[in-house]
Amino acid sequence: MELLISFGIVDSYFSKLKNNLKVDVAIVGGGPSGLVAGYYLAKKGIKVVLLERKLSPGGGMWGGAMMFNQIVVQKDTLPIINEFGISYSTCEEFLLIDSVHATSALIYKATQAGCTILNCISVEDVVIHENKISGLVINWAPVHREGLHVDPLILMANVVIDGTGHDCEVVRTLERKNNVSLNTTSGKVMGERSLSVEEAERTTLENTKEVYPGLYITGMAANGVCGSFRMGPIFGGMLFSGKKVADLILSKQ
Repeated sequence: MELLISFGIVDSYFSKLKNNLKVDVAIVGGGPSGLVAGYYLAKKGIKVVLLERKLSPGGGMWGGAMMFNQIVVQKDTLPIINEFGISYSTCEEFLLIDSVHATSALIYKATQAGCTILNCISVEDVVIHENKISGLVINWAPVHREGLHVDPLILMANVVIDGTGHDCEVVRTLERKNNVSLNTTSGKVMGERSLSVEEAERTTLENTKEVYPGLYITGMAANGVCGSFRMGPIFGGMLFSGKKVADLILSKQ
């Protein structure tokens, strides 16, 4: 029995990993925008893998506001909320949602649609072929956390989405190591500004775009790269950004 359990886990995991070393789209970061993007891409038959360095995907949505596990979204997100089967109540122009319920729904629907999630994996570099992002350099998250000298593996992807939130890790790595010009006002990562909810919600969607051939930004990473504001525990812009980045990629298929 003990061996059967171990054999089953090892064989099935490595089959999953091997099957996702060459994908259409690789999403880095399992926050709400990344999960929504994964859902809409997979739903259209795109082979998509989502890489999350933490144990649990979901990003900042799990904790709500200051660990009050409630979040708000704008009422115009209702089509997305209903598609994911998320329950809500209403208050003024907002929907009030249990953050644990919402995050669980995003994860479930993304995987049900066919998006593969690999957690506990960090991205330490990108692969560039002919001035285009063509893949990612990956390692176990604990390897990075412990500072171990362990060589990585390579995951090839036609398109990469940076959904790493405030840190904008993929775009920052690209810029730092290659001195490239990005599709931003300055040509560089401009950094996140302080909180301004209305502006941040608007610009999250505006800034969702391709910033370098083969590399897209979504969610808070979009504002961080483009020099816009943070927004706090309101998630409508995140949901719309995830759908927009999926639509942008699908339009080029």
